[in-house]
Amino acid sequence: MNRGRTIFSQVMEFLPHKEFAACVTRHGGERYVKSFSCMDQFFCMAFAQLAYRESLRDIECCLRAHPAKLYHMGIRGQVSKSTLAHANERRDWRIWADLAQILIGTARELYRDDEFGVELSQTAYAFDSTTIDLCLSLFPWASFRKTKAAVKAHTLLDLRGNIPCWVHVTPASVHDVNALDLLPVEAGSFYVLDRGYLDFARLYGLTRQAAFFVTRIKSNTRYHRLYSWPVDKSTGLRCDQTIVLSGFYSHKDYPDKLRLVHFVDPDTGKRLRFLTNNHVVPALTVAQLYHCRWQVELFFRWIKQHLRIKSFFGTSENAVKTQIFIAVSVYVLVAILKKRLYLEDASFYTILQILSVSLFEKRPILQALAPQLCTITKGLYDNQMQLFNY
Repeated sequence: MNRGRTIFSQVMEFLPHKEFAACVTRHGGERYVKSFSCMDQFFCMAFAQLAYRESLRDIECCLRAHPAKLYHMGIRGQVSKSTLAHANERRDWRIWADLAQILIGTARELYRDDEFGVELSQTAYAFDSTTIDLCLSLFPWASFRKTKAAVKAHTLLDLRGNIPCWVHVTPASVHDVNALDLLPVEAGSFYVLDRGYLDFARLYGLTRQAAFFVTRIKSNTRYHRLYSWPVDKSTGLRCDQTIVLSGFYSHKDYPDKLRLVHFVDPDTGKRLRFLTNNHVVPALTVAQLYHCRWQVELFFRWIKQHLRIKSFFGTSENAVKTQIFIAVSVYVLVAILKKRLYLEDASFYTILQILSVSLFEKRPILQALAPQLCTITKGLYDNQMQLFNY
């Protein structure tokens, strides 16, 4: 029941406050802090994400325009540009990384039964990275080229619900394939990778951990066919083969058998060759799994368009990572809100647009996000008796 709370405070209700306090304590986030707590910092940065603020000055101006509402929004400290900049600069970014992982665990539990277009009982992940351009003179620690700086966000996306399960931020000079060394691996799960991750030694590491991968084979990869299995060519499949690598170094790195699936896209006519270490699932499922890899590209495009990760509020490495992980936390928080309020028909875009213009309003959040639902249910619990019956 709404008791005069702002919509922003109702969104923040989905935040696990006890677990958040544990993250702050673990990394000493409030050591020597007197007034501006980590919770205040998160609320201000989350407000910037939800309200599409572009700078620390924007955050300060917007929040100070409603001083009487800040307490009811959960912000107890004095909001100022310098205080927020200092907090982003000095407080350990791992606080927000840990908070994001806690929220991710909650969201994955809510979305674990969702379908993603492939009949598969195992968990499927898409793994890729996106490059975020920076100014070299302001971000020298992220040097990429002679005249350019950038960072990479290596992201593991759960295809059920499109939840980012793991995010690792590095300078853009770090090659994508190196992120496989840090990737958390779950036995029995599928990892869908782009052709840029074709490193047989690292892929063999996934096999030894009882995980499955699906990727594309390069044209210069040497292999020897052992068996061919029948396929239904009306589905776009051309062949399903069991192979072994025949190159000296590739065979040394991956000595086991592999599976090669040839597929022709019926829409574009493009010929694709998929490589996997799973010999059980149908060949068409392998092609469908790789097609779902596009979801991680759509996720990168979406967060760059609708969250504040292209322009940063600070120039240090800690400030950049803080903003990225808080943006991920806000994205997952909205995903949790969407599921717990049963807003199945509302898109993430719609929810964020409505929240951006109603954060200071004091009304039930469901009335703001789903007014048609409130109209339908109005009067169901009304105890007022009718004077006349027609």
